[in-house]
Amino acid sequence: MNQAPNPTMRAAEWVLLLILSLLWGGSFFFAKIAVGELPPLLVVLLRVAIAAIILLAVLRLTGLSSPRDGRSWRNLFIMGLLNNAIPFALFFWAQTHIPSGLAAILNGTTPLFGVIVAQLVGQERMTVARVIGVLLGIVGVAVMIGPALLAGLGSDAIAEIACLCAALSYAFAGVFGRHYLRALQPMVTATGQLIATTVVMVPVVALTVPGLGALHPSLTVIGAMIGLAVLSTALAYVLYFRILAAAGSTNLLLVTQVMPITTILLSWGFLGEHLQARHLAGMAIIALGFAATDGRVFQRLKRPAPSLGR
Repeated sequence: MNQAPNPTMRAAEWVLLLILSLLWGGSFFFAKIAVGELPPLLVVLLRVAIAAIILLAVLRLTGLSSPRDGRSWRNLFIMGLLNNAIPFALFFWAQTHIPSGLAAILNGTTPLFGVIVAQLVGQERMTVARVIGVLLGIVGVAVMIGPALLAGLGSDAIAEIACLCAALSYAFAGVFGRHYLRALQPMVTATGQLIATTVVMVPVVALTVPGLGALHPSLTVIGAMIGLAVLSTALAYVLYFRILAAAGSTNLLLVTQVMPITTILLSWGFLGEHLQARHLAGMAIIALGFAATDGRVFQRLKRPAPSLGR
């Protein structure tokens, strides 16, 4: 199979990626609060169901309609499993055993898996610069979050493996969505995959989560679920599919390495937390990784200098 050319990120896609990192960066925070009182699988169901209802209403208001052919819905169900049901369940369960920061580090491996999967299916070319860039991004995330969490790496191997499996599932989702869902509009794709995931999760929760009627979540948990569903899911997925269509799966998955940067900058700007040397060092390493992944900076450096005529 001929390798497809690697798409590059324009300024508009970088802006959308930063916004998406803000929305998804909050998902670890919201999820950690929610799983403190609710079973992880129920959190998954509530997240996708609430978001699906919101986007379905938006879909109707904008005059768009859901797909009517079986092939599109089959692909949306597969996307829902790869992009929602499997990774959400794994990450939410893992966060009952390991800190959110460690989960974020492991989530930062998603672009590396994305590069490998895209290469295997012939969707995008794997280049040395791209692999180096992704590895630098993972190192940068680890440096920013700090040595304390890294010291705990390996303390709960099953939860950590679950996070890596979730990251791999995200990688497959990015590649699958770009190939099989590119004919659908981003809003339609976002809504359809959330509806599909809700249909899948209803029987799963009904069969595996006993005593649903006895649950009485606090207002804090209810607020976290609203944030998780509205901001980190409904709005985030509209942006996700726009970036996927324009910039490709490998570039899109870089959002997992931008998320810690936006979280730290928000804490510094709005909560008065101090920026430490490791934060700045990690950001610099991630920026260097992005430059390597994008490739255009290094291509310009390789160009021979124009000769000066007499």
